[in-house]
Amino acid sequence: MSEQSTLARTPDRTRRVVIVGAGMAGVQTAVALREQGWHGVITLVGAEPHQPYDRPPLSKAVLLGKADGSAFDVDFQALGIDLELGRYVTGLAAGARVVETDTGPVPYDHLVIATGAEPVPLPGSAGVPGVHLLRTLDDAEGLRPVLARQRSVVVVGAGWIGAEFATAAREAGCPVTVVEAADRPLAGALPAEVASYMTAWYADAGARLRTGVPVASVEDGAVTLVDGTKLPAEAVVVGIGARPATGWLAGSGVELSPEDRSVLADERLRTSVPDVYAVGDCASFPSARYGSRLLVHHWDNALQGPRTVAANIARGEAEGPVYDPVPYFWSEQFGRFVQYAGHHACADETIWRGDPTSAAWSVIWLRGGRLVALLAVGRPRDLAQGRRLIERGAELDRGRAADASVPLKSAAV
Repeated sequence: MSEQSTLARTPDRTRRVVIVGAGMAGVQTAVALREQGWHGVITLVGAEPHQPYDRPPLSKAVLLGKADGSAFDVDFQALGIDLELGRYVTGLAAGARVVETDTGPVPYDHLVIATGAEPVPLPGSAGVPGVHLLRTLDDAEGLRPVLARQRSVVVVGAGWIGAEFATAAREAGCPVTVVEAADRPLAGALPAEVASYMTAWYADAGARLRTGVPVASVEDGAVTLVDGTKLPAEAVVVGIGARPATGWLAGSGVELSPEDRSVLADERLRTSVPDVYAVGDCASFPSARYGSRLLVHHWDNALQGPRTVAANIARGEAEGPVYDPVPYFWSEQFGRFVQYAGHHACADETIWRGDPTSAAWSVIWLRGGRLVALLAVGRPRDLAQGRRLIERGAELDRGRAADASVPLKSAAV
């Protein structure tokens, strides 16, 4: 056992951080605590029995059978991190500083809520054979035979996860129909004038896209739309969104958003209950940069936020940092690498870089002439430079910014 692990277990270092959730946010919080010099006990509680793993490969390599899993390369034993896997949290008794689980209470001195998000089920689909979600390792492994046998698939939802699954299914040779209730793909994520250019990607990949027609019902072997169309389906994959997994916090005193049920964390990712923090997909936080509260369901948020939580626990909140990142995510769909940085909802101007019908283009959003968000398709250099410009609050020369041949950093005033 390492010296660091020995220190974590000495009698005078018995203060305990309990982290609920063994996904990216939970694991990174545990690792960051050790990096920040926390020598007390760290207990990581996860509902799944599997060794903690990364989720992005589930819709790619794991789904296609190119990898058996995506376990984190972390030596938990050497770091003195106690893993409590296959253990479900059922409640929080904040007054007693105890997390309730299906196998008994877990006391804490500091608690980190990192339970992530859970997929939204399709109404009326519970118990129907052949209906799948894609969130966990077990979900991905359950879908592998569907792709391996080239079954016909109906994907409900043309968001990020729906597009990524459709991409993998087409790569495997499956007949694919994607059904979206909105009038375009990625309707909840991007403006219509941007998302509309992504519609053609489906047909180019050999997938059929039906928009503006919600699902009426699902049965074994078929999906019926509200217009009466009946789509044959040997498998149905539902990707209509995710919501914070916070139901277990009912009655705990931890304040939740009435709109989205996210934990209402502050600028240091503290909750309304002393010594309780929240991080990752389950938590929203106030952004001074964008002047609004953000709920970010993406990998980078689950990677960055834990450093703030760990620093505030290890150093004390008087010295710890404030969390106000530039949100970032990426998606691989239909042979394209799509990246996004920032938050465009506050923008007052849109500028295109390149032809959106081509293989590589970008669109940027300004507020008062300053860059606040960027979407890059096949232009990773734009994304890298744009992200730094957003962090600086850089003002751009509009003419140079619109010239795709000019490096974006050269458009800064």
